[in-house]
Amino acid sequence: METVSEDAILEAVQFLFYRMKLVVEPSGALGMAALLSRVVQPKGPAAGVIISGGNIDAATMTMILNA
Repeated sequence: METVSEDAILEAVQFLFYRMKLVVEPSGALGMAALLSRVVQPKGPAAGVIISGGNIDAATMTMILNA
């Protein structure tokens, strides 16, 4: 088990929204945050990440995207 910063989680939500066109709540972006911030390193050339949860209101998503 690893931990990631709140900033890394926000960056992952932004990445998923802008680059992947996915609306993901912060807790659903934790795996991607760990990879993007290099807290977790894949052992091979590819990695699978479970991304879940779109339960986020417009005001919160706007705040994250403007951060």
